[in-house]
Amino acid sequence: MIVVADTTPLISLMKIGRLNLIEQLFGEVQIPAAVYSELISNANFKKEAQQIQNNSYIKRVIIEDKKSVDLLRRATGLDLGESEAIILSDYCQADLLLMDEMKGRQVANQMGLHLMGTLGMLRTAYEETLLSYEDIEEYIKILRANGRHISDRLFRQLLESIHR
Repeated sequence: MIVVADTTPLISLMKIGRLNLIEQLFGEVQIPAAVYSELISNANFKKEAQQIQNNSYIKRVIIEDKKSVDLLRRATGLDLGESEAIILSDYCQADLLLMDEMKGRQVANQMGLHLMGTLGMLRTAYEETLLSYEDIEEYIKILRANGRHISDRLFRQLLESIHR
């Protein structure tokens, strides 16, 4: 299975201390160079940068087709990481693109890419008995406390979909 990730789902997993779910759910994930740079460049998050740099199941990929990335950015207004993640997913015919940002998801969906966000990963981890109902409740609270916007509607839908 080929899985490509944008920045936000990885940050979300690090915030809840469960980056290892990537390996448990998918084996490995590919990230384009721009996403890698976003993840390791902030001097205030050295511990998180080390998690990414010292990780065997997160593979950095250099995007050769800079023109396609630039064209996608200019046509959609997406940032560099999102654009590279979409181009990489399309190029390698990824089975799944991990992305949370709505605008990026809309573009990827229009291109026919298969998507999953942070909440989808949590639901899948629950279905594979890697997380409990209580874990998910706690993790959503942590994500919200750390500035992730998760609407009450999406939160309820997730909890209803996993039943106790």
